This record gives sequence, C-alpha cells and structure tokens, in this order.
Amino acid sequence: MKSQSNKVQSACDVKVYSDKGSLALRFPLRHNALWEALDGKSLRGKPKCLGIGKYGFSADEPDDWKRAASIASQIESDLDHTEWDKLFDRTLAKYGLGGGKYAKLAEIIQLPGTVPDLPEITVGEMWEAYLEWKKTVVEETTFRTRYQTFFSNAVNGRLWCSKSRSFAVSATPLALLKLDGKDGIDKGLMAITISQKNQFLVALSEAFNFVKSKGLIVHSTTENPFIADKFATPAITTQQKYADKVVNGETVKWHDAVDEKALEDDRRAFTKDERDIIIKAFYESECQPERLLAPFIEFQFLTGCRPSEAKALTWKDIDFERNLIRITKSLGASTRNVKKTKTGETRLFYFSEGGRLKALLLEIKGVKTDGLIFADNKGKALSAQKPGINWLGYGGTTSLKSGEKTTYFYPGIVSRLVSDGLISGYLAPYHTRHTYITLTAQANSHNNNALLHIATSCGNSVDVILRHYLGVDESVELVEV
Repeated sequence: MKSQSNKVQSACDVKVYSDKGSLALRFPLRHNALWEALDGKSLRGKPKCLGIGKYGFSADEPDDWKRAASIASQIESDLDHTEWDKLFDRTLAKYGLGGGKYAKLAEIIQLPGTVPDLPEITVGEMWEAYLEWKKTVVEETTFRTRYQTFFSNAVNGRLWCSKSRSFAVSATPLALLKLDGKDGIDKGLMAITISQKNQFLVALSEAFNFVKSKGLIVHSTTENPFIADKFATPAITTQQKYADKVVNGETVKWHDAVDEKALEDDRRAFTKDERDIIIKAFYESECQPERLLAPFIEFQFLTGCRPSEAKALTWKDIDFERNLIRITKSLGASTRNVKKTKTGETRLFYFSEGGRLKALLLEIKGVKTDGLIFADNKGKALSAQKPGINWLGYGGTTSLKSGEKTTYFYPGIVSRLVSDGLISGYLAPYHTRHTYITLTAQANSHNNNALLHIATSCGNSVDVILRHYLGVDESVELVEV
C-alpha cells in the first residue's frame, strides 16, 4: 500500500506525519515546557516530535492514521484544558502509548497528590509573543528596523562586529534563558553592548508585562528581570567623551575640538554661496548618477523638505494653479513604503509665480501628470543610501593578491568641494533643510508673519526658528510697565 506521507489532519494543532515509514506526532510550541520537563533538556524553540511507530502505527495503514489523529486530538484536549495537570497522563498509557521511557520518568516527576513544577518560559518565547503584538502598534519601518532586526539580533545573541564586518554569535544567547533565572539574565544583559541599550531594556520590560497580561508566565512568583536603570548606557559614554574628534576632515584630540551637538540637534547651515556651489557641482558633474540627483538636491535646498518627504512626493501633490506643494507623506527608509510625515500632519508649502522653485518643478515635469517627482532610472523611489553616497562618498576594505588588506574611499561631491577648498566644511545631506530655514528666516527676520509661514510649511515652530535658527538676544533690556 502506498505511503500517506502527506496526510496530516488540520483540525488539531498536534500534527500526525510520516517519518521513515512510521507515524509520529508533532506538538505545537505552547506544549514545549511540559516536554522539556519530561525529557530533561531544552528543545531550543523547536517543536516536540514523538515517534509512535514502535506502538504499531504504520504510515502505510489508513486506519493507523485515523487512530493517531484521534490520539493527537485527545492529548491536545487534555493539555489545553484548565485542569490539564489532572487530565494529562504523563505515562502516555491513557493514550495507548504506555510502557516507554515516559512511564518510568512519570514515577519520578509525578509523585502522588502533587503537580509537576513546569519550567518558566524563555526570554525568546516571551520576545516572539511580544513581536506579534508590537507589529500591530508601531510603524512598519520602526518595527522592522528596531524590533524585528536590531533588538531581535541582541535577544538571539547576534551582535554586529564593525572590525570583522560580520555578526558574532553568543554561546549563551539571551533567548535561551528562562525568565525566572535573574542571575543569568543579568549576566546576559551586561554582555550586550549596543547603542540604544536603554530603549532595548524598555522593550524587554514591556515584553514581560505583555506576556504576563496574556497569562503566558508559568509561575506567579516570576518577577520582571529587566530593570532599565541598572543596565542603561549613558547618553554620552566615557569612551565617547574622551574620543578623538573629526573637525573639517582632520582628527584632533577631544580637548582641542569644539564641542558640537548631536546631528539631530545640529542646525548648522551652508551659506547661500556654498549652497549654490553645491547645486552647480551636482548639475555639472562628469558622473551621471551625481547629475541625476541634482534636481533632488536643489529641491531640498529650496524647500527645507525632509529627505523622506521629498522622496514620497508625486505630481499630484503639486498645484501649479495655486503655486503650492502638499506634503502629506514620507517614504520609509528600510521598507520603502509610504507612511505619514514625521509629525503626522499635512503641510502646504507655497512658492512664488516667477521664482526659482517653480521653474525647477516645471523643468522636471515636462509632460508628466503622475508618478514620483524624484525617482531612479527605473522609475522607483530613491533609496536611502544613494543620495548620501553621492554626497559624502563611499569606501571599504579590499584584499590584495599578497593577502594584505587595504582600505579605499571615493569621495562624493560635497567631500570633494571641501577638499578643494570651495566650501568651508562638510555637513550631512540633512543640512539642506537647516540651510533653507536659516537663510529664509534671516532674510525675513523683520516679518513675524513670514516666520510663522516658514515654521508651518517646514513642520517646525516659531520658537524653534527664533531660538535655534535666528538666535535670541539674551542681552535685551525689557522696558518695565
């Protein structure tokens, strides 16, 4: 009779399958704790598989498949019952599978009148349950980059090594540790050295509270082992505080460098002349990829639009009759999916009838009526890396025939302009936004309505513009009234 290897019942989570001519049962992960207690070893997140061929179950007999399916349903029913500890027979004799090793083990772990002490769930099991919920409450880009990739790598012991440019795998990853093993978890957390460690611990703590609320914690005495304050990495570590600094392309000692704010708070800007030099350099570049990016770079300099928002703009967002741009969305860096703007608000950016911005848009548009304003040569949205590579440059390490490794760097346009002394210093692409706000705010500093318009169209506030782009004169003497 032909083997029925593909025949597996679907009404039950305990699956029957064919294994080398005999039948076997595969249990869902929720039953792992019991089987780990019976077997005395970890299943490492894999399902428990129990061969039943020795009890006379053949994959070639249809009746054996039916009997096995019935046994699977009965075992699942007992294990999932609220009083499973009274219903489930750890000797398996109740299910016609007795006489094996579990009959002997049951004599040890199931004393008369007692309930076996099942092991607590692992950090990995907690984290997987948490991810299923977390992906429904955060943006897809945030979930994939932060939780599903960066934090999950840390949980599973996969830490990136910048020197070897590869992942180093921990021998005892956090994922395998039981939630009630606080000492082991403390050691595991101490060994994890990642940026955003405080946020990582906050996520672990939230994950614990989530599984506890869902009744997935086995023991009521298990406490939350993730205390953020204990393992938090300071905003500026000692190593960072005393590390060498790079100023205008030169490495200097920390005590010789001017202290600067983090990039997100760094609102330095190019001068108007430097802005025009950069734009011209993109248009006149001998490198085609750099020339193709010229309109995108000029647009950012003329609008202060965030890069992610500019990449998501379509021609339907431009109203040439009213001379305005509707900024309603942005492009996720990793998912490249369209999502809401950073502030979640829709903004209107107005431009003048005979101005430079309208001329640029009309030149790009041609006869187009739909599609992305800024796209690659295949008509798809610009990647997160491409503008940065052509702006800064790119490099890496390569091996010579002798086996020796050497590093290389191909500077982008702005890096070359700095090297040639045509602009005063290097600033990242995001500073196109700071440049627009700074230059426009300074030119309209006498007009409060203009400042309000700049703040509204750029997704900022007048207070931020006054304090961070124009500066507030602290020496002003107020007239008493």
